[in-house]
Amino acid sequence: MKYLVGDFTLERVIRSLLFIYICILIFGWVRSDSMIFQPHAASYSDNEYIIKIALPDGSLISALYLENTDAEYTVLYNHANAVDLGDLDQFISTYKNMGVSVFAYDYLGYGTSQGRATTANTYKSADAAMDYLIKQVGVTNIIIHGRSVGGGPAIYLARTRDVAGLIVESSFVTAFRVMTNIPVAPIDKFRNIARIGKVNCPVLVIHGKEDRTIPFWHGEKLFDKAKEPKFSCWLDETSHNYMPVEAEGEYWSAISTFTQQLKRMDEK
Repeated sequence: MKYLVGDFTLERVIRSLLFIYICILIFGWVRSDSMIFQPHAASYSDNEYIIKIALPDGSLISALYLENTDAEYTVLYNHANAVDLGDLDQFISTYKNMGVSVFAYDYLGYGTSQGRATTANTYKSADAAMDYLIKQVGVTNIIIHGRSVGGGPAIYLARTRDVAGLIVESSFVTAFRVMTNIPVAPIDKFRNIARIGKVNCPVLVIHGKEDRTIPFWHGEKLFDKAKEPKFSCWLDETSHNYMPVEAEGEYWSAISTFTQQLKRMDEK
C-alpha cells in the first residue's frame, strides 16, 4: 500500500487537499454560470409592446415598460432565475397600480433576449436597461428592485448609478454561499455583501423567514451591511416561491411605505 500512495505525511495531506481545492475552484469557475442561471423556453413572443435594447456588441435584450403618467418614480425590475417577462404580467401590473411606472427586462439568454446567460452578461444587460431608461425614456427618479438572482444586478446598479432607492428581495450575500454557507472560493459570483455597504441610496430588504432556497440569514446579513437609511420587511410563513395572502399584503405595504419615505426624503 505504501508503494501506491506513498508515505502518509502532513505535507502530502496538505498537497492533496490543495489539489482538491484547486480542482473545485476550476470546476466552479467553468460550471458556475450554468448552475446559477436556469432560463426556461420563452413564455412570450415579441410583439408591439416588447422593446428591443441593443448592447454595445449588438446583442438585443427584450424589455417591457408600463408607464404611469402620474408616477414620481420608475421601478427598474431585475427578475429572478427561471423567470422571464411573460411570467411577470400580474406582478408588474400590480406594481403600476400602486402608483409607479415599471420597466422590466430579460437578461441575455432569457425570454426573447439574445445571447447566453452568464454573470458578466447579466451585468451588461442591467447597464443597457438602465441606459435605455435614462436616455431613451427620459426618467431620472429610479428605484432599483431585484429579486433572488436579480439582487445581483440590482445591487450592482445601485452601487454604480445615481438612483432614488434600492429594493433587495429574497437575494443572497454571494452566489456560492447559497450552497456553502461560508466563504470558500475567491471566484465567487454576485458579491452582493461587498457591494451593498457602498450603496448610497435608501435600501429596503425583503426576505421570507421560511425561505429554504436562499435562507433567511442572507437577507439579514445584507440588511446589516447596508447603510442607513435602511428598512426591512421580514415575511412570516413565506418561502422563496410561496407567499400567503397576509404576507402578500405586508409585502406591498412595505414597498408602498418605502416609496412614500423616498418622497419625504426628496422633499427635505
